[in-house]
Amino acid sequence: MMTKIFKKILIATDGSVKNQPAVTKGVELAREFGSIIYAIYVIDETPFTSSQPEILTGEVYMKLKDEGEKAVEQVKRIANGVKVETLVLSGKPAHVITEFAVKNNVDLIIVGSQGKSGLERLLLGSVAESIIRMADCMVLVVKSK
Repeated sequence: MMTKIFKKILIATDGSVKNQPAVTKGVELAREFGSIIYAIYVIDETPFTSSQPEILTGEVYMKLKDEGEKAVEQVKRIANGVKVETLVLSGKPAHVITEFAVKNNVDLIIVGSQGKSGLERLLLGSVAESIIRMADCMVLVVKSK
């Protein structure tokens, strides 16, 4: 009998093409281990909080929320048969993801090496790098193609 190493897997998604390999790998692992997937999209409030917090209201927020809903629903479609809980949250992405992981006893966080940002880091995206530093559980960073 195989032990359930990963009962709960959190897949952090931004809905981008570069994030697709991370989603695919997360679903594969969840299927193999019989895991529950938390598909999470975080509306990054960081650019808005210090300069113009009022921007992240109304129409702008709804547009970002819709984008998030599409991203997590995409994970659900790919998972096809694997139990997926979708969430669109807001805040500082790495903080929100790692705090959620702790509160929900997540065994593994899966994140892409690069996200939507046009300012790509030399090795890893800044969110992935922060998650690695902050997480209390295992983190799998999946390289973009």
